[in-house]
Amino acid sequence: MQARKKYVLLGLCACCWLVLFYWGGGVQLRLLRLLTRHRGDVMRPWPNWTDRAFLPRYAHLDELQTDPGMAESPRQRRQAWSAIYKDSRCRMETCFDFSRCRRRGREGFRVYIYPSEKNDRVSESYRKILASIAESRYYTSDPREACLFVLGIDTLDRDQLSGQFVPNVDERIRGYPLWNDGRNHLIFNLYSGTWPNYTEDLGFNIGQAILAKASLNTEHFRPGFDVSIPLFSKDHPQKGGERGWLVRNTVPPRRKYLLMFKGKRYLTGIGSDTRNALHHIHNGKDIVSLTTCRHGKDWEKHKDARCDHDNLEYERFDYQELLHNSTFCLVPRGRRLGSFRFLESLQAACIPVLLSNGWELPFSDVIQWNQAVIEGDERLLLQVPSTVRAVGNERVLALRQRTQMLWEAYFSSVDKIVLTTLEIIKDRVFSHISRNKYMWNYLPGGLLVLPEYSTHLAHFPFYYLGLGVTPGQEFTAVIHAVSPLVSQSQPIMKLLQVVSKSKYCSQIIILWNSEKPPPSRSKWPPMPVPLTVTDGRRKTTSRFLPHVAIETEAVLSLDEDTVLLTSEVNFAFLVWRSFPERIVGYPPRSHFWDPLKRAWGYTSKWTNDYSIVLTGAAFYHRYYHYLFTHYLPQSLRTLVDRTSNCEDILMNFLVSAVTHQPPIKVAQRKQYKELPSPQGTKSVPWANPEHFNQRQECINTFANWFGYMPLVHSQFRLDPVLFKDQVSVLRKKYKDLERA
Repeated sequence: MQARKKYVLLGLCACCWLVLFYWGGGVQLRLLRLLTRHRGDVMRPWPNWTDRAFLPRYAHLDELQTDPGMAESPRQRRQAWSAIYKDSRCRMETCFDFSRCRRRGREGFRVYIYPSEKNDRVSESYRKILASIAESRYYTSDPREACLFVLGIDTLDRDQLSGQFVPNVDERIRGYPLWNDGRNHLIFNLYSGTWPNYTEDLGFNIGQAILAKASLNTEHFRPGFDVSIPLFSKDHPQKGGERGWLVRNTVPPRRKYLLMFKGKRYLTGIGSDTRNALHHIHNGKDIVSLTTCRHGKDWEKHKDARCDHDNLEYERFDYQELLHNSTFCLVPRGRRLGSFRFLESLQAACIPVLLSNGWELPFSDVIQWNQAVIEGDERLLLQVPSTVRAVGNERVLALRQRTQMLWEAYFSSVDKIVLTTLEIIKDRVFSHISRNKYMWNYLPGGLLVLPEYSTHLAHFPFYYLGLGVTPGQEFTAVIHAVSPLVSQSQPIMKLLQVVSKSKYCSQIIILWNSEKPPPSRSKWPPMPVPLTVTDGRRKTTSRFLPHVAIETEAVLSLDEDTVLLTSEVNFAFLVWRSFPERIVGYPPRSHFWDPLKRAWGYTSKWTNDYSIVLTGAAFYHRYYHYLFTHYLPQSLRTLVDRTSNCEDILMNFLVSAVTHQPPIKVAQRKQYKELPSPQGTKSVPWANPEHFNQRQECINTFANWFGYMPLVHSQFRLDPVLFKDQVSVLRKKYKDLERA
């Protein structure tokens, strides 16, 4: 009897549970179907990536989820891609001929540009790309020397509806004797496909060519072979580019607006899903997410109920003002995965929040983007506000600072974008001397770290602080001699004695740059350190050659007529050990902008302000010899050799471009002027008025090549403790500095 009661009770419970499910969950599901059908839509299942309770308050399902009937399956996409690119599985090991690059050793990485035909149309952006390659140290006009080939045909815009579209590319490239199914070729592309599908079809078979493309999809990207590049406008500068907007260590790190977006809303077609949902996070206060329908010729034909309101709200805010005053910037996909807003956000130090599923980020092979951007999911838009609010102030500042580093190192100009592409490919070809991720992601960036010099971080001065490395305790003095040795009383003889007495001097190298042959070793005075006389080959720039004889990290560069004390040399060296990435020395000079001439000027006036320390008496790291010789173009070095002038200014330009900091001036007993002599004597270079005019011209020539003015002004000077204090000289460490 008791058992029967138990079974009856269990049966009643089961019936109740079924009734509750039917009248509770079942009715709710039926009501939901009725509601969605009432809107004229097909019932879709709930997405499994959001909270059911809050979703109806913000967005309709059709705004957040693409119609499954319209989407291609992954298999269909792979088949379409394979039909477009037969060599979709290409890797460097299978589709690249390394022998073309290694036949000349490390100098074998040369890039050849096919000559353009007479009637070829070349866009402004592609002209800049070709100019960047032609001006690089890798360019060759001889195809027999080339490791890499670049088409003269403009392949940037492969939208058949565009005025920049070049037809018959397939036909033309097959006629090139060196095409070889695209092997060792590099193809640049910004736009591909045509509305409304925007496929990645370039309209010709790239074969085994490397593709440097904007808006690359991760499904189609060939890792270790292709290069993802950023989308940039035709107005993007050729060289230099504007600096980032972040002031160092800005406090507080957050700005007026937490999150912003202002841009087009697509009413139909690809990209409309993401853009149409952006209004749901707009609150008009700390989150400003604005879209407009007012673009294109037929926008009014497709306008929806929100267009008029959105257009009005859109006009209330200025885009530049939002950029300057926002902590995070939304970067949603548009018609394509990439967006101009990506580079705009990087420059503005507005942390990009990416909503572009499947986008292979620019230079993803080498850049650690998780240190500069926040990657979101297009389907999780409603989670973005809470996500960015949860980012702490320390991380906000770190992210913003990294945006500036990446912007200035790789994205501020077409030149940097192109050179980064070439350097990535070069690292793949010469993998045994390639840069590591640290070199690419920390100042000064991969373009200024030449792996041929070294692949060890501790060999580069700008990494010492981060690695906790202390510079060596000795230096090598390099004396530039241009006058024949006729007397033992010449200034160079006294200079040799002064420098050799320094307890930090390891060796002295005399760079003989005189027309007469160097004297025998017996003509030079005996010294406590090794003395080497090297042929300077009568070139001014030979003083900055990476001489094998230089074994120390520190180099003391001296002119033959420099007047110094041993105590001055010692003090300057100790200062340099605290700032090993900079030039540390004595004679200061300065640059200025002349608004009347609209040009840069050069002055040697004695002021508290300076931006140059002349290398006639200065310390710097020996890596700058290598960078001067192998990074700077031959044209600048030829200018210096032809005029026998400006090599010290060029070295200052280079070091300031690397460090973004000024040189450091130290105390000295005597002052030196670089002014024409009143008697008109020409016994020294600066006695000639033409010498000063040449330096004025050099300043502008160098600034034009760099694309901006890298020199930084400073009023900072370092003196010894008690220097010029009213105490006994005998109590001071560097006594000779204040003696008459």
